[in-house]
Amino acid sequence: MRSEMPGGRAWKRSTGYAAYAACVCTAAYGLMKLAQALGANALADKDPLPPDLRQRLLARDPLFVAGHRVLFTVALVGIVIALATVRPWGRRFPRWILLAATWTAGIFMIARSFGPVGYGFIGDTLVLTGLRPPPQQHAELARHLARWDLMLWSPFFLLWGLSWATTAWHFTRMVRTGRRKTGPGL
Repeated sequence: MRSEMPGGRAWKRSTGYAAYAACVCTAAYGLMKLAQALGANALADKDPLPPDLRQRLLARDPLFVAGHRVLFTVALVGIVIALATVRPWGRRFPRWILLAATWTAGIFMIARSFGPVGYGFIGDTLVLTGLRPPPQQHAELARHLARWDLMLWSPFFLLWGLSWATTAWHFTRMVRTGRRKTGPGL
């Protein structure tokens, strides 16, 4: 029973899983953005964007290429932050930065997955049911992108956000109790 309690070995292992899941999701997203910056389509045609922005994206507008490079760099930082919450070298980082970054990423990703102001479970459902019809000239494209977002992007962002939020929650508990992970068996 001791391993089931906070501070036990099983609890310590489970706290690391969320951070590693956040790391994997961040790496996958970052690698996709790097591939897009280097010229690959890598799901670029499935990005839920308005038609004019979508055309610029697919035409490799320099602003979008630069944006992909920035997102790749942000993903690298995200990987370091996720790992810093569970690895011993993470003690070098101020706790408030790790807490702010993990909670912000988790909340942002979960909000994106539900999409109260655009794409996401809510926005996609509204488009696909006709409750929020897209402009007539782009209706088929909007429905196509809404289906892709509903099947791929929204679940991915939900998983990614829950990984970050769980990492933030566990890290917050460790900070409050004064414990930081120290071993490789995380």
